[in-house]
Amino acid sequence: MATRSRIETGVEGLDRVLSGGLRPGRSYMLRGQPGTGKTILGAHFLSTGVAAGESTLFVNFEEPTEHVRENLASLGFDLSDVSFLDLTADAESFTEDRTYGLFGPEETEAGRVADRITEAVDRVDPDRVFVDPLTQFRQLVSDDTAFRREATAFMRYLTDSGATVLFTTQSTPDRSVDDLEYLCDGSIRLGHGEAGRTLEVTKFRGSDFESGTHTVRIDEGGLRVFPRLTPEIHSQPFTAETVSSGIDSLDSLLSGGIERGTVSVISGPSGVGKTTTGSHFMKEAAARGERSVIYMFEESKATFRHRSKSIGVPIDEMTASGSLAIEEIEPLSVSPDEFAAQVREEVEERDARLVMLDGISGYRLSLRGADEDLVRELHALCRYLRNMGVTVILVDDVGTVTGEFTPTSSRISYLADNILFLRYIEVAGELRKAAGVLKKRASDFERTLREFEITNEGIVLGDPLTGLRGILTGTPEFDEGD
Repeated sequence: MATRSRIETGVEGLDRVLSGGLRPGRSYMLRGQPGTGKTILGAHFLSTGVAAGESTLFVNFEEPTEHVRENLASLGFDLSDVSFLDLTADAESFTEDRTYGLFGPEETEAGRVADRITEAVDRVDPDRVFVDPLTQFRQLVSDDTAFRREATAFMRYLTDSGATVLFTTQSTPDRSVDDLEYLCDGSIRLGHGEAGRTLEVTKFRGSDFESGTHTVRIDEGGLRVFPRLTPEIHSQPFTAETVSSGIDSLDSLLSGGIERGTVSVISGPSGVGKTTTGSHFMKEAAARGERSVIYMFEESKATFRHRSKSIGVPIDEMTASGSLAIEEIEPLSVSPDEFAAQVREEVEERDARLVMLDGISGYRLSLRGADEDLVRELHALCRYLRNMGVTVILVDDVGTVTGEFTPTSSRISYLADNILFLRYIEVAGELRKAAGVLKKRASDFERTLREFEITNEGIVLGDPLTGLRGILTGTPEFDEGD
């Protein structure tokens, strides 16, 4: 039987972070405070071994076996085929074989623990061992030096027996676990951050891994890891072409439309028609047989459906055919990593070719994390979508109804290949709208402003507003020469 180069942890997303999984016959440390998910990760590790026909051993130092089984069963884990060695009550044993330097004769209690572990390993012959937590060994030996010596011997004993070992540790205010880094082949840190639960691989001998802090979610299915998005490792070939809105006058303003694989910002004050404009690009994509996805951060699905149908966008037909998905994001429900994973699933598994985020202010309010981090994550997401040839539309709510012109909200304009702005203007005491293009990297564009209207048939752009000046101030005046 060929030796496997990797074994799966069973945790969704973690094996991708570990470039395929753990290396067999080695030991790995799980660090983190209580409640960060270490035992749950161990349950995934052992359950995956059972499913693969492997023998498994759970060495529990801290929590009785019945409590472990009961707690993990509430998350859907069936550990009935996992062997347990319960050392929680009266820690007794280790081995009399001193080949590995295990607990000397003076360590009477530790010696009894050694005997019990040796007996269990001989009986089970485990392929996978989970020790929870290894730091309980400190109570069985005289000092830290003895603890490090015996912990090293324990890990060597297990891995020399052919087992892959996962062990947990817990720091205390007066004792760190940094001194245990040297005895393991890999170290995984679980914790809590501003964006929620986190995971970070700090050491992984013999292999590359995805660095950085990744998001963790614990729910009824156990523990899931959402790897941090790394745009540069993702790409696919695509045809560079112009994507039409289906509205001749709008396409004319954009010199034909927007280019595939670019990021377009549609900006303007609330209610001016930004989302409606973006929906026309999705309507046209559906006509080409392409799939679009809109992520709604500020509006409900029901409202979006009603408004779209009122202007002739066949939302129901588009969703029924699979050419459009509408995703409503609940405030503070996901982290940037989780959201990026949702987008990646649409792009890589369902071949979405147009992604629309409605809107950027809502994105920054709805996703968990610091504002600086969210802008950085949005940049990474846009770079990923560009690399995958996906056309991106960002709806950006800016400014007041009239007054000083602001093309985009702060720190967003640099993301854009194209900026289409919509503007309220007051003309002769009447509130009207205007549209213009501020930026287009891939081609030239029309530099005039056009009156913008939303009718029952959709968007209508009028002739260029050549008879007015000061339009961007919101209160234009007629040119005296006209």
